[in-house]
Amino acid sequence: MTTIHGEFTTGFEPVREAFAENFARHGDIGAAVCVYRDGRPVVDLWGGVADVDSGRPWERDTLQLVYSATKGATATAAHLLVQRGELDLDAPVAKYWPEFAASGKAGIPVRWLLSHQAGLVALDQAVPLSDALAWEPMVDALAAQRPLWPPGAAHGYHGRTWGWLVGELIRRVSGRTPGRYFADEIAAPLALDLFIGLPESERDRVSRMVYQRPAVDLTTASPESIPEEQRELVAAWRDPNSFSNRAFSVTDPAEIDFNSPEVQAAELPASNGIGTAHGLARMYAGLIDEVDGVRLFTPETLALATEEQVSGADQVMVVPSRFSSGFMLPTEANAMTGPHSFGHTGRGGSLGFADPEHGISFGYVMNHIIGGPGDVRARSLIEAVHKSLS
Repeated sequence: MTTIHGEFTTGFEPVREAFAENFARHGDIGAAVCVYRDGRPVVDLWGGVADVDSGRPWERDTLQLVYSATKGATATAAHLLVQRGELDLDAPVAKYWPEFAASGKAGIPVRWLLSHQAGLVALDQAVPLSDALAWEPMVDALAAQRPLWPPGAAHGYHGRTWGWLVGELIRRVSGRTPGRYFADEIAAPLALDLFIGLPESERDRVSRMVYQRPAVDLTTASPESIPEEQRELVAAWRDPNSFSNRAFSVTDPAEIDFNSPEVQAAELPASNGIGTAHGLARMYAGLIDEVDGVRLFTPETLALATEEQVSGADQVMVVPSRFSSGFMLPTEANAMTGPHSFGHTGRGGSLGFADPEHGISFGYVMNHIIGGPGDVRARSLIEAVHKSLS
Protein backbone atom coordinates (compact mmCIF):
# COMPACT_ATOMS: atom_id res chain seq x y z
CA MET A 1 0.00 0.00 0.00
CA THR A 2 1.35 3.42 -0.98
CA THR A 3 1.79 5.87 1.88
CA ILE A 4 0.10 9.21 1.22
CA HIS A 5 1.93 12.27 2.54
CA GLY A 6 0.83 15.86 2.98
CA GLU A 7 -2.07 17.84 4.38
CA PHE A 8 -5.71 18.54 3.66
CA THR A 9 -8.40 20.70 5.24
CA THR A 10 -11.37 19.13 6.99
CA GLY A 11 -14.08 18.53 4.43
CA PHE A 12 -11.65 17.52 1.70
CA GLU A 13 -11.26 13.92 2.88
CA PRO A 14 -12.82 12.66 -0.40
CA VAL A 15 -9.84 14.04 -2.31
CA ARG A 16 -7.38 12.13 -0.13
CA GLU A 17 -9.46 8.98 -0.54
CA ALA A 18 -9.57 9.35 -4.33
CA PHE A 19 -5.82 10.06 -4.45
CA ALA A 20 -5.09 6.87 -2.46
CA GLU A 21 -7.48 4.95 -4.72
CA ASN A 22 -5.52 6.10 -7.77
CA PHE A 23 -2.50 4.24 -6.40
CA ALA A 24 -4.45 1.19 -5.27
CA ARG A 25 -6.58 0.67 -8.38
CA HIS A 26 -5.84 3.10 -11.20
CA GLY A 27 -2.13 2.81 -11.87
CA ASP A 28 -0.44 5.75 -10.19
CA ILE A 29 3.25 5.10 -9.43
CA GLY A 30 4.32 8.54 -8.26
CA ALA A 31 1.96 11.51 -8.14
CA ALA A 32 0.83 14.67 -6.38
CA VAL A 33 -2.39 16.66 -6.17
CA CYS A 34 -3.01 20.15 -4.86
CA VAL A 35 -6.18 22.20 -4.47
CA TYR A 36 -6.47 25.87 -3.56
CA ARG A 37 -9.70 27.51 -2.45
CA ASP A 38 -10.09 31.27 -2.26
CA GLY A 39 -6.35 31.74 -2.59
CA ARG A 40 -5.28 29.24 0.09
CA PRO A 41 -4.21 25.58 -0.15
CA VAL A 42 -6.79 23.10 1.15
CA VAL A 43 -5.21 19.92 -0.28
CA ASP A 44 -1.50 19.22 -0.82
CA LEU A 45 -0.77 15.50 -1.15
CA TRP A 46 1.91 13.33 -2.71
CA GLY A 47 3.06 9.73 -2.67
CA GLY A 48 4.72 6.86 -4.44
CA VAL A 49 8.01 6.56 -6.31
CA ALA A 50 9.70 9.24 -8.40
CA ASP A 51 12.10 6.85 -10.15
CA VAL A 52 11.16 3.19 -10.49
CA ASP A 53 14.73 2.19 -11.37
CA SER A 54 16.38 3.68 -8.29
CA GLY A 55 13.39 3.51 -5.95
CA ARG A 56 13.73 7.24 -5.18
CA PRO A 57 10.59 8.27 -3.30
CA TRP A 58 8.30 11.07 -4.39
CA GLU A 59 8.87 14.04 -2.07
CA ARG A 60 7.04 17.30 -1.44
CA ASP A 61 9.34 19.09 -3.89
CA THR A 62 9.53 16.40 -6.61
CA LEU A 63 9.18 17.96 -10.06
CA GLN A 64 7.23 16.36 -12.90
CA LEU A 65 7.04 17.09 -16.61
CA VAL A 66 3.41 17.95 -17.41
CA TYR A 67 3.31 17.87 -21.22
CA SER A 68 0.55 20.13 -22.62
CA ALA A 69 -0.51 21.42 -19.22
CA THR A 70 2.44 23.73 -20.01
CA LYS A 71 0.16 25.58 -22.43
CA GLY A 72 -1.75 27.06 -19.50
CA ALA A 73 1.45 28.64 -18.20
CA THR A 74 2.35 30.00 -21.64
CA ALA A 75 -1.18 31.38 -22.15
CA THR A 76 -0.85 33.11 -18.78
CA ALA A 77 2.34 34.80 -19.97
CA ALA A 78 0.67 35.97 -23.19
CA HIS A 79 -2.31 37.44 -21.36
CA LEU A 80 -0.07 39.21 -18.89
CA LEU A 81 1.41 41.04 -21.89
CA VAL A 82 -2.15 41.84 -23.05
CA GLN A 83 -3.01 43.17 -19.59
CA ARG A 84 0.04 45.44 -19.68
CA GLY A 85 -0.93 46.87 -23.06
CA GLU A 86 2.05 45.33 -24.84
CA LEU A 87 0.10 42.78 -26.91
CA ASP A 88 -3.21 43.26 -28.73
CA LEU A 89 -5.31 40.16 -29.36
CA ASP A 90 -6.84 41.71 -32.47
CA ALA A 91 -3.60 42.94 -34.00
CA PRO A 92 -1.96 40.88 -36.76
CA VAL A 93 0.74 38.54 -35.49
CA ALA A 94 2.98 40.08 -38.16
CA LYS A 95 2.86 43.44 -36.35
CA TYR A 96 5.12 41.89 -33.71
CA TRP A 97 6.77 39.21 -35.87
CA PRO A 98 7.14 40.60 -39.42
CA GLU A 99 8.52 37.39 -40.94
CA PHE A 100 5.26 35.64 -39.98
CA ALA A 101 3.43 37.46 -42.79
CA ALA A 102 4.88 35.07 -45.41
CA SER A 103 2.74 32.51 -47.28
CA GLY A 104 -0.58 34.29 -46.84
CA LYS A 105 -0.44 34.81 -43.05
CA ALA A 106 -0.29 38.64 -42.92
CA GLY A 107 -3.88 38.97 -41.69
CA ILE A 108 -3.86 36.32 -38.93
CA PRO A 109 -4.66 38.05 -35.61
CA VAL A 110 -3.05 37.11 -32.31
CA ARG A 111 -6.26 35.60 -30.94
CA TRP A 112 -6.43 33.07 -33.81
CA LEU A 113 -2.90 31.98 -33.02
CA LEU A 114 -3.77 31.50 -29.34
CA SER A 115 -7.04 29.68 -30.07
CA HIS A 116 -5.73 27.09 -32.56
CA GLN A 117 -7.33 28.70 -35.62
CA ALA A 118 -4.21 29.60 -37.63
CA GLY A 119 -3.99 26.33 -39.59
CA LEU A 120 -0.34 25.84 -38.63
CA VAL A 121 -0.66 22.46 -36.95
CA ALA A 122 2.11 20.89 -39.04
CA LEU A 123 5.05 21.61 -41.31
CA ASP A 124 5.54 20.63 -44.93
CA GLN A 125 9.02 19.49 -43.90
CA ALA A 126 9.84 18.26 -40.38
CA VAL A 127 12.64 20.06 -38.53
CA PRO A 128 15.54 18.07 -37.03
CA LEU A 129 14.95 17.72 -33.30
CA SER A 130 18.25 19.44 -32.47
CA ASP A 131 17.12 22.47 -34.50
CA ALA A 132 13.73 22.50 -32.78
CA LEU A 133 15.42 22.52 -29.37
CA ALA A 134 17.61 25.41 -30.54
CA TRP A 135 14.42 27.48 -31.15
CA GLU A 136 15.26 29.75 -34.12
CA PRO A 137 15.18 27.11 -36.90
CA MET A 138 11.73 25.99 -35.82
CA VAL A 139 10.24 29.49 -35.61
CA ASP A 140 11.80 30.31 -38.99
CA ALA A 141 10.11 27.21 -40.46
CA LEU A 142 6.77 28.20 -38.97
CA ALA A 143 7.09 31.76 -40.24
CA ALA A 144 7.57 30.40 -43.77
CA GLN A 145 4.87 27.71 -43.52
CA ARG A 146 1.60 28.05 -45.44
CA PRO A 147 -1.60 27.51 -43.42
CA LEU A 148 -3.11 24.05 -43.89
CA TRP A 149 -6.66 25.42 -43.84
CA PRO A 150 -8.01 28.95 -44.33
CA PRO A 151 -7.12 30.74 -41.06
CA GLY A 152 -10.17 31.45 -38.95
CA ALA A 153 -12.36 28.99 -40.87
CA ALA A 154 -11.79 26.06 -38.47
CA HIS A 155 -9.86 25.14 -35.38
CA GLY A 156 -7.56 22.23 -34.66
CA TYR A 157 -5.32 21.54 -31.71
CA HIS A 158 -1.80 22.81 -32.49
CA GLY A 159 -0.34 20.23 -30.12
CA ARG A 160 3.34 21.01 -30.68
CA THR A 161 3.58 24.04 -32.96
CA TRP A 162 1.51 26.23 -30.60
CA GLY A 163 4.43 26.53 -28.19
CA TRP A 164 6.87 27.92 -30.74
CA LEU A 165 4.20 30.15 -32.30
CA VAL A 166 2.99 31.73 -29.07
CA GLY A 167 6.44 31.56 -27.51
CA GLU A 168 8.00 33.53 -30.36
CA LEU A 169 5.24 36.11 -30.03
CA ILE A 170 6.10 36.47 -26.33
CA ARG A 171 9.79 36.75 -27.21
CA ARG A 172 9.22 39.42 -29.87
CA VAL A 173 7.03 41.52 -27.58
CA SER A 174 8.91 41.14 -24.29
CA GLY A 175 12.49 40.76 -25.51
CA ARG A 176 12.79 37.65 -23.34
CA THR A 177 12.43 33.98 -24.14
CA PRO A 178 9.04 32.61 -23.04
CA GLY A 179 10.65 30.54 -20.28
CA ARG A 180 12.55 33.55 -18.98
CA TYR A 181 9.47 35.77 -19.13
CA PHE A 182 7.42 33.18 -17.27
CA ALA A 183 10.15 32.79 -14.62
CA ASP A 184 10.50 36.54 -14.06
CA GLU A 185 6.92 37.74 -14.26
CA ILE A 186 4.82 34.78 -13.06
CA ALA A 187 6.86 32.15 -11.22
CA ALA A 188 8.94 34.62 -9.18
CA PRO A 189 6.09 36.81 -7.83
CA LEU A 190 4.07 33.73 -6.82
CA ALA A 191 7.10 31.65 -5.72
CA LEU A 192 6.10 28.82 -8.07
CA ASP A 193 7.95 25.55 -8.47
CA LEU A 194 7.19 25.57 -12.19
CA PHE A 195 9.60 25.95 -15.11
CA ILE A 196 9.57 26.21 -18.90
CA GLY A 197 13.15 25.18 -19.57
CA LEU A 198 14.56 23.36 -16.55
CA PRO A 199 17.63 24.88 -14.84
CA GLU A 200 20.46 22.39 -14.37
CA SER A 201 20.32 23.04 -10.61
CA GLU A 202 16.82 21.49 -10.45
CA ARG A 203 17.59 18.36 -12.47
CA ASP A 204 17.92 15.98 -9.50
CA ARG A 205 14.38 16.73 -8.33
CA VAL A 206 12.69 15.58 -11.55
CA SER A 207 10.66 12.39 -11.54
CA ARG A 208 11.27 9.88 -14.32
CA MET A 209 8.29 9.02 -16.48
CA VAL A 210 7.02 5.50 -17.10
CA TYR A 211 4.98 4.85 -20.25
CA GLN A 212 2.24 2.24 -20.36
CA ARG A 213 1.57 0.49 -23.65
CA PRO A 214 -2.16 0.20 -24.42
CA ALA A 215 -3.67 -3.21 -23.78
CA VAL A 216 -5.14 -3.08 -27.28
CA ASP A 217 -3.47 -1.15 -30.11
CA LEU A 218 -6.47 0.42 -31.83
CA THR A 219 -4.34 1.50 -34.78
CA THR A 220 -3.79 -2.14 -35.81
CA ALA A 221 -6.98 -3.74 -34.46
CA SER A 222 -9.57 -5.07 -36.89
CA PRO A 223 -12.26 -2.48 -37.79
CA GLU A 224 -15.09 -4.54 -36.32
CA SER A 225 -13.35 -4.71 -32.94
CA ILE A 226 -13.13 -0.91 -32.59
CA PRO A 227 -15.97 0.74 -30.63
CA GLU A 228 -18.15 2.76 -32.99
CA GLU A 229 -17.58 6.03 -31.10
CA GLN A 230 -13.80 5.68 -31.65
CA ARG A 231 -13.76 4.68 -35.32
CA GLU A 232 -13.39 8.20 -36.76
CA LEU A 233 -10.48 8.93 -34.42
CA VAL A 234 -8.79 5.59 -35.18
CA ALA A 235 -9.18 6.20 -38.91
CA ALA A 236 -7.42 9.53 -38.50
CA TRP A 237 -4.55 7.96 -36.56
CA ARG A 238 -4.16 5.29 -39.24
CA ASP A 239 -3.84 7.91 -41.98
CA PRO A 240 -0.23 9.21 -42.05
CA ASN A 241 -1.40 12.33 -43.89
CA SER A 242 -4.12 13.28 -41.41
CA PHE A 243 -3.79 16.38 -39.26
CA SER A 244 -4.02 14.04 -36.25
CA ASN A 245 -0.72 12.45 -37.26
CA ARG A 246 1.03 15.40 -38.82
CA ALA A 247 0.42 17.68 -35.83
CA PHE A 248 2.70 15.49 -33.71
CA SER A 249 5.32 14.85 -36.40
CA VAL A 250 6.87 18.30 -36.77
CA THR A 251 10.31 17.13 -35.62
CA ASP A 252 12.61 14.43 -37.00
CA PRO A 253 12.46 12.06 -35.19
CA ALA A 254 8.81 12.71 -34.36
CA GLU A 255 9.00 10.89 -31.02
CA ILE A 256 10.74 13.01 -28.38
CA ASP A 257 12.36 11.56 -25.25
CA PHE A 258 10.97 13.90 -22.62
CA ASN A 259 13.08 12.18 -19.95
CA SER A 260 16.26 13.44 -21.61
CA PRO A 261 18.17 16.30 -19.93
CA GLU A 262 18.53 18.13 -23.26
CA VAL A 263 14.79 18.13 -23.92
CA GLN A 264 13.95 19.18 -20.36
CA ALA A 265 16.49 22.04 -20.46
CA ALA A 266 15.12 23.45 -23.74
CA GLU A 267 12.14 25.77 -23.85
CA LEU A 268 9.14 24.01 -25.42
CA PRO A 269 6.23 26.21 -24.29
CA ALA A 270 3.61 23.75 -25.55
CA SER A 271 4.89 20.61 -23.91
CA ASN A 272 7.86 20.52 -21.53
CA GLY A 273 6.83 22.51 -18.49
CA ILE A 274 8.17 20.90 -15.32
CA GLY A 275 6.80 21.58 -11.87
CA THR A 276 4.86 20.41 -8.86
CA ALA A 277 1.11 19.98 -8.49
CA HIS A 278 1.35 22.76 -5.92
CA GLY A 279 3.02 25.02 -8.48
CA LEU A 280 0.27 24.40 -11.03
CA ALA A 281 -2.55 24.95 -8.56
CA ARG A 282 -0.92 28.06 -7.09
CA MET A 283 -0.45 29.59 -10.55
CA TYR A 284 -4.15 29.19 -11.34
CA ALA A 285 -5.06 30.47 -7.87
CA GLY A 286 -3.09 33.62 -8.67
CA LEU A 287 -5.22 34.19 -11.77
CA ILE A 288 -8.56 34.22 -9.93
CA ASP A 289 -7.61 35.28 -6.38
CA GLU A 290 -4.99 37.07 -4.37
CA VAL A 291 -2.34 34.61 -3.17
CA ASP A 292 -0.08 35.90 -0.42
CA GLY A 293 -0.63 39.43 -1.65
CA VAL A 294 -0.20 38.64 -5.37
CA ARG A 295 -2.89 38.47 -8.05
CA LEU A 296 -1.74 38.22 -11.66
CA PHE A 297 -4.93 38.92 -13.64
CA THR A 298 -7.37 41.75 -13.16
CA PRO A 299 -11.04 40.73 -13.43
CA GLU A 300 -11.10 42.29 -16.90
CA THR A 301 -8.09 40.25 -18.06
CA LEU A 302 -9.57 37.10 -16.56
CA ALA A 303 -12.79 37.60 -18.53
CA LEU A 304 -10.85 38.31 -21.74
CA ALA A 305 -8.51 35.33 -21.29
CA THR A 306 -11.31 32.85 -20.63
CA GLU A 307 -13.89 33.96 -23.20
CA GLU A 308 -14.73 31.15 -25.62
CA GLN A 309 -13.21 31.61 -29.06
CA VAL A 310 -13.94 28.24 -30.69
CA SER A 311 -15.93 25.10 -30.03
CA GLY A 312 -17.04 21.99 -31.85
CA ALA A 313 -15.26 19.69 -34.29
CA ASP A 314 -11.49 19.76 -33.85
CA GLN A 315 -9.46 19.20 -37.03
CA VAL A 316 -6.71 17.39 -35.10
CA MET A 317 -8.32 15.71 -32.10
CA VAL A 318 -11.39 14.61 -34.12
CA VAL A 319 -13.58 15.12 -31.06
CA PRO A 320 -15.34 18.30 -29.94
CA SER A 321 -13.09 20.80 -28.18
CA ARG A 322 -13.48 24.30 -26.74
CA PHE A 323 -10.78 26.93 -26.39
CA SER A 324 -10.47 30.46 -25.16
CA SER A 325 -7.43 32.41 -26.35
CA GLY A 326 -5.00 29.86 -24.94
CA PHE A 327 -6.91 27.86 -22.33
CA MET A 328 -9.00 24.72 -22.67
CA LEU A 329 -12.62 25.18 -21.60
CA PRO A 330 -14.89 22.48 -20.14
CA THR A 331 -16.44 19.84 -22.36
CA GLU A 332 -18.41 16.72 -21.58
CA ALA A 333 -15.15 14.75 -21.70
CA ASN A 334 -13.22 17.31 -19.64
CA ALA A 335 -15.69 18.82 -17.20
CA MET A 336 -13.32 20.33 -14.59
CA THR A 337 -15.45 21.57 -11.65
CA GLY A 338 -17.90 23.91 -13.34
CA PRO A 339 -18.94 25.66 -16.55
CA HIS A 340 -16.72 28.68 -15.92
CA SER A 341 -13.55 26.64 -15.38
CA PHE A 342 -10.48 27.04 -17.58
CA GLY A 343 -7.08 25.35 -17.70
CA HIS A 344 -5.20 22.72 -19.66
CA THR A 345 -4.64 18.98 -19.67
CA GLY A 346 -1.41 17.21 -20.57
CA ARG A 347 -0.53 13.86 -22.09
CA GLY A 348 -1.03 11.02 -19.65
CA GLY A 349 -3.46 12.88 -17.39
CA SER A 350 -1.67 15.86 -15.86
CA LEU A 351 -4.02 18.79 -15.34
CA GLY A 352 -4.13 22.34 -14.05
CA PHE A 353 -7.24 24.53 -13.96
CA ALA A 354 -9.15 27.19 -12.08
CA ASP A 355 -12.86 27.55 -11.39
CA PRO A 356 -13.64 31.18 -10.47
CA GLU A 357 -17.25 30.37 -9.56
CA HIS A 358 -16.14 28.07 -6.73
CA GLY A 359 -12.82 29.79 -5.97
CA ILE A 360 -11.04 26.54 -6.80
CA SER A 361 -7.69 25.95 -8.47
CA PHE A 362 -6.30 22.47 -9.06
CA GLY A 363 -3.07 20.74 -10.01
CA TYR A 364 -2.41 17.05 -10.59
CA VAL A 365 0.87 15.59 -11.85
CA MET A 366 2.05 11.98 -12.20
CA ASN A 367 4.85 9.97 -13.74
CA HIS A 368 2.84 6.99 -15.06
CA ILE A 369 1.77 8.07 -18.54
CA ILE A 370 -1.37 6.11 -19.34
CA GLY A 371 -3.81 8.32 -21.21
CA GLY A 372 -6.71 7.20 -23.34
CA PRO A 373 -10.39 6.74 -22.46
CA GLY A 374 -9.63 4.28 -19.65
CA ASP A 375 -7.59 6.71 -17.53
CA VAL A 376 -9.83 7.90 -14.70
CA ARG A 377 -7.24 9.36 -12.31
CA ALA A 378 -7.72 13.11 -12.86
CA ARG A 379 -11.46 12.70 -13.29
CA SER A 380 -11.78 10.83 -9.99
CA LEU A 381 -9.92 13.62 -8.20
CA ILE A 382 -12.15 16.27 -9.77
CA GLU A 383 -15.25 14.33 -8.71
CA ALA A 384 -13.84 14.19 -5.20
CA VAL A 385 -13.34 17.97 -5.20
CA HIS A 386 -16.98 18.32 -6.30
CA LYS A 387 -18.03 16.09 -3.41
CA SER A 388 -15.99 18.16 -0.97
CA LEU A 389 -17.69 21.35 -2.13
CA SER A 390 -21.23 19.99 -1.80
